[in-house]
Formats: sequence, C-alpha cells, structure tokens
Amino acid sequence: MIDDNSKEFIYRHIGPSEKEQQKMLEAVGYKTLENLMDNTVPEKILLKEELKIDEPLSENDALKKLKSISKQNEIFRNFIGMGYYNSFTPNVILRNILENPGWYTSYTPYQPEVAQGRLEMLLNFQQLIIDLTGMDIANASLLDEATATAEAVGLSQRLDKNNSKKIFVSDSCNPQTIDLIKTRTEPFGLELIIGNEKDDLSKINEDIVCGVLAYPGTLGDIQDPSESISQIHKKNGKAILVCDLLALARLKTPAELGADIAVGSAQRFGIPMGYGGPSRSFLCNKRRI
Repeated sequence: MIDDNSKEFIYRHIGPSEKEQQKMLEAVGYKTLENLMDNTVPEKILLKEELKIDEPLSENDALKKLKSISKQNEIFRNFIGMGYYNSFTPNVILRNILENPGWYTSYTPYQPEVAQGRLEMLLNFQQLIIDLTGMDIANASLLDEATATAEAVGLSQRLDKNNSKKIFVSDSCNPQTIDLIKTRTEPFGLELIIGNEKDDLSKINEDIVCGVLAYPGTLGDIQDPSESISQIHKKNGKAILVCDLLALARLKTPAELGADIAVGSAQRFGIPMGYGGPSRSFLCNKRRI
C-alpha cells in the first residue's frame, strides 16, 4: 500500500497550522478567527456570506483544469500593424541562445555567474540597438514601445531650453503609443498636436518640445521622414523616431535620417504574443542632442 503524502507540501509551505493559529489567537485574546474578524473589521464592510470559490486543487489537477479551459481559446490571425506581431523562433536559436544555461552560470545557480550572464546579455542588447539604429547611446530596455516613446518625450522636455508647450505626434503612430503620451504630458500642461506630418506639422508656427514620427507607420506603411525631421529641428524640437528593429535591417537608420532619439520594440525578435507584459523596448540617442 502506497502512503498518500500529497498534502506534505501544504503542511510544509502553507502555514500556520491549526495549532499555531490557536496559539496566536490566545496571545491576542480571542478563541476563533471568526471572533477576531468580528471585533477587528467594521461591521459595514465585513462580508457575511461565504466566498464563492471552489475547493483547493492539487497542482496536477489544477494543470488539467487549466488545460481544459485553455482549449476554449480561439486563435485569430494577427495582421501586420499596431506594434505586435507573431514570430517564429527556430529551435536552434531557442536551444543555443534563449535556453542556454551558459548565459547565467557554468556552475550552480546561486553563484555570481547569474549576474555576470545577465550583464553580458544586457550589453549585447544595447550593442545590437546601437548597430541597428546608428545611435551612440542605448539603454538596457524598457517595458514596451509606448513606455519608451513617453520616456523620450519626457527627456525632450527636460532638455528644452525655450519653455515650449507644444508636442507634435504623428497620427501614424500606434494608438497605444499616442494614448500613453497623452497620459504622461497632461500633468505638465503640454499641448499635444496629433496629425499628419505632411500637413499639420508645417502649420505649427511656434517652437515645439519634440516631434514623434513613426517609421514604419502603424499600418506597415514606410514613409521617408527626413523632411519632417528637418521641420522639427527648424522649430527647435527634438526629432523622435519610433522605429521597428527588424525593418531597420533594410531601411536607413534613424541616425542617417537625422533623428535625435530612436525608440521602439524588440518584440519581433522572438518574444511571443501574450496578454500584456513586457515586450523589450529600447531607447537610444545621439551623444549630444
């Protein structure tokens, strides 16, 4: 007969036990947890009925249940655009790079090689960004493209010596990028001008903090931003180019085009599609901007 030791994990890791609970209750002067709650939580917010949750499951049973739920998901085709794309990562890359334990340790996981391997990966990432964008300085990644663009706008504002109040954002940027710029600039009382760079940018007569351009646009279209970058500079603003790393393998770099700051996402380099979460964005700039 095999002993059932499936509850050992719970006893060892999910405490305290009933005996320990009773000892703590005695120390604070109560007989039961219910009695403690009744005298601690105000009656107006105290929940009277039982929580509507199922009985606890073992890890194996929970995984089976989650798999059955996941089979109800419907997979839809994702077309190019809006900043997130399906990608295929060859197994040889997975095995030898992404899943290679040599990145973090050649010995045991608790030794300093973990930090050393992480540092090496960050330096490689920064060098990759510098090579593809042509810029001089790159950071060690941000959450997503929208966050990186908002940080670039903030950087431009801190560098602005003319106390400008206007920011131009191309309507060809991804919607989530435009929305986050709105959120970040509102508390500073800045005026956000969203429009077409060929028409609306030229209508601005005052100095601007910066101009944000998409390269490629949210629908995958590629326009030469050189003229728009020149207009931004004439208005004493910083030119921010939101670009796609994979496209930069074939297109002119932001540095060649005259941009001051380049931002974007590295999601297309093998980070799978998910329901939120980081997508490894970048922010880089010229040595002097």
